[in-house]
Amino acid sequence: MSSFAKLAEHKDLSKIRNIGISAHIDSGKTTLTERILFYTGRIDEMHEVRGKDNVGATMDSMELERQRGITIQSAATYTIWKEHNINIIDTPGKLFYCLFSGHVDFTVEVERALRVLDGAVLVLCAVGGVQSQSLTVNRQMKRYNVPCLAFINKLDRMGANPQRVISQMRSKMNHHAAFIQLPIGLESNCKGIVDLVSQKAIYFEGDHGEALRVDEIPQNMRTESDASRHELIEHLSNADETFGNLYLEEKPFTENDVKAAIRRTCLKREFTPVLVGTALKNKGVQPLLNAVLDYLPNPENFGLKEKEGQEPEKVLLDPARNGDKPFVALAFKLEAGRFGQLTYMRCYQGMLQKGENIYNVRTSRKVRIARLVRMHSNNMEDVNEVYAGDIFALFGVDCASGDTFVNDPKTNISLESIYVPDPVVSMSISPVNSKDRDNFSKAIARFTKEDPTFHFYFDTDIKETIVSGMGELHLEIYAQRMEREYGCPVKLGKPKVAFRETLVAPCEFDYLHKKQSGGQGQYAKVIGVLEPLPPNKNTVLEFVDETVGTNVPKQFIPGVRRGFLEMAEKGLLAGQKLSGLKFRLLDGAHHMVDSSELAFYLAAQGAIKQVFERGVWQIIEPVMAVEVTAPDEFQGAVMAQLNKRHGIITGTEGTEGWFTVHAEVPLNEMFGYAGELRSSTQGKGEFTMEYSRYSPTLPEVQDMLMLAYQQSMGIVTDKDKKKKRN
Repeated sequence: MSSFAKLAEHKDLSKIRNIGISAHIDSGKTTLTERILFYTGRIDEMHEVRGKDNVGATMDSMELERQRGITIQSAATYTIWKEHNINIIDTPGKLFYCLFSGHVDFTVEVERALRVLDGAVLVLCAVGGVQSQSLTVNRQMKRYNVPCLAFINKLDRMGANPQRVISQMRSKMNHHAAFIQLPIGLESNCKGIVDLVSQKAIYFEGDHGEALRVDEIPQNMRTESDASRHELIEHLSNADETFGNLYLEEKPFTENDVKAAIRRTCLKREFTPVLVGTALKNKGVQPLLNAVLDYLPNPENFGLKEKEGQEPEKVLLDPARNGDKPFVALAFKLEAGRFGQLTYMRCYQGMLQKGENIYNVRTSRKVRIARLVRMHSNNMEDVNEVYAGDIFALFGVDCASGDTFVNDPKTNISLESIYVPDPVVSMSISPVNSKDRDNFSKAIARFTKEDPTFHFYFDTDIKETIVSGMGELHLEIYAQRMEREYGCPVKLGKPKVAFRETLVAPCEFDYLHKKQSGGQGQYAKVIGVLEPLPPNKNTVLEFVDETVGTNVPKQFIPGVRRGFLEMAEKGLLAGQKLSGLKFRLLDGAHHMVDSSELAFYLAAQGAIKQVFERGVWQIIEPVMAVEVTAPDEFQGAVMAQLNKRHGIITGTEGTEGWFTVHAEVPLNEMFGYAGELRSSTQGKGEFTMEYSRYSPTLPEVQDMLMLAYQQSMGIVTDKDKKKKRN
């Protein structure tokens, strides 16, 4: 066990912080993490993401991460600041960046991180402000109810404007936000910060900004700091009843009163404290660490869900750092390590010691713990035990992301799992050399287990292996990893969008499946309606049993559900999956002898075929929220490109010679856009995009997809296809 790991053990609950650092691509979160590790003594020297020494940032442990200068996987580490344990997860920025000519959405890595965190630092660029991925991270934090601090980074950059950023936080993210710090100068004149809570100026001296000098607020900033402090006090008095009473009664309040109010409101996500700095220039990082201790939560009570098959019931866990209560932990990430599969876990209750047994709640399998480690990027440090609030890793555990582990098999609880979005892009994939098929299979098996958004299947129609993911670059990175880690170069086909088929309006069905020709036959009747779900649910399928009485015996309902779900795998229009539908089973009939689950399964399939013929169907496609930034002189060209790709402009904004355009564009129209943007803006334009929603395709696109499907099925020949075009 390392001396650092030994020092980090046995902290009280109040001295534990589990935080994530999340941001839009290139907002400086990995650089910020590097500074945090340096100032807390975790590393001896700092390295840059794309530094001249070619070492790369500590938290970018994969070779591809160092090469591309991006964070692909969420990296975990821990450190100590003022006798507090801080577990840090540096999450990937989800990006679609012109340099990489592809789209990637590392959503699951961010989801994994936020699921096990108690608090987060939202890093915003002082120039770029609130960008598309900032909004996505904000939604994810809201989903998991994660309190956060905001850190406006890159004050040293040309065009830095913290006031504009906080205005965007309020208008775009709906945050009740206020500065608790102000910058002393911007761009090349950035000298330090003003702390509005202590009403002092802080300067960062020494070779690496490690020496803090506290002084009085500069005379030329006192008016601005007084106004900003008054704004902070007003925000707190509106959000916090205790502090509001002090303010209304005009009673004096201390620095500790202000800190306590910030903490209470931050924990309830009713107020977001905003800090400022420039990690690259070593300013503002230590005060941010202090704010993590002062305002973000230590591990508290968590809600759980009981095992499937029972009504979900919220129960409370005891976060005390002892072994009095049964051990409960969540597996949130899998990774193939040098010594086998590495499983990252968060302990929510009790303690676990080396040599003990734990049980997977989902599979009921028992595992003996031979080794416990805590992670520092890709390095492991052995520990003897872990307690509630700790993030740790195990070897040799057969599980999936989101599994719950306990040390008592009678503990009948299961933690809420991680939200996993559906893939939006597919490609065919095959090894370049047939001799590499074994390694190819091993790589596919490993990656699909590690990443629930990476799927694969064998298409029997075209006799090819298909991989699906969150974008071109997502799949491209796995292809590169196959070659680097398994010596298996692969070929990727053209990307294909995940179109879906759905109903335009509800359609009733009344189908009787009857096969009686001597002996035991088959008899099942299903009556109901298949109806479209609201737009916010158009990627899911729902089955509802609304039968009353015994016309459809309850033991046959699973057969109906299975028949519906299997038929939903392939639609009639273009062979795409069905989605956005609710199957409502209202009534039916059965036979005392001839009915069975199989008969009702076949009846449900017949009912869907009936709806195929009677219903009005449409094809829907993924639409992306696209954000393009380029110099002003290229605005006309960028707008024309987006219009040509059937984009809908939703907003524009500009600052100091640059413009940003927001648009919604069908994903199918975005392939090849990176090169087009690069050439039309002389390499100066960049863009990001993320999945927004599914929406009906244009009529001509639907006709094209239907025609292609009919031809592939032999329904339409090439000759017929030419006639239809003419």
